[in-house]
Amino acid sequence: MTITEPPRPPGQRKQELLDRLERELDIWVATADREGLPCLVALWFVWDGEHLWLSTRLTNPTGGNLREGGRARLALGDTRDVVLVDGEVTTYTREEVPEPAARAFLAKTGWDPGRDSASYAYFRVRPVAVQTWREVHELPRRHLMRDGVWVV
Repeated sequence: MTITEPPRPPGQRKQELLDRLERELDIWVATADREGLPCLVALWFVWDGEHLWLSTRLTNPTGGNLREGGRARLALGDTRDVVLVDGEVTTYTREEVPEPAARAFLAKTGWDPGRDSASYAYFRVRPVAVQTWREVHELPRRHLMRDGVWVV
């Protein structure tokens, strides 16, 4: 494969990332348990402009890992258009979830986890690091956020 496109400027990559967070429905969620056993699943998500909101059962490995570990790595895209988000996780029961987040989740996905089962919870992921790149030539400037602050 030959790289024919020039590297995108960081500002363009940030805007394309924000557009994708609004548009896409699924995101890969990577977690680990206390022993370090990894778990990777795709979940629906909502971006509220500051946080990503996910929902899954507290009783499955991902829900337990999100609640207990308080961290996750999220990923969009394929190997030619990567987005990685490292974030801090806060867990909300269906009774505790802020109403705007629950409404946004229902509006985007058509699903209300709070009405599905008592074992479902919401997870707010606050990004602390964001990387995006296409191809190797964008790797040197892939960091768009560090320590929770946009660097672009």
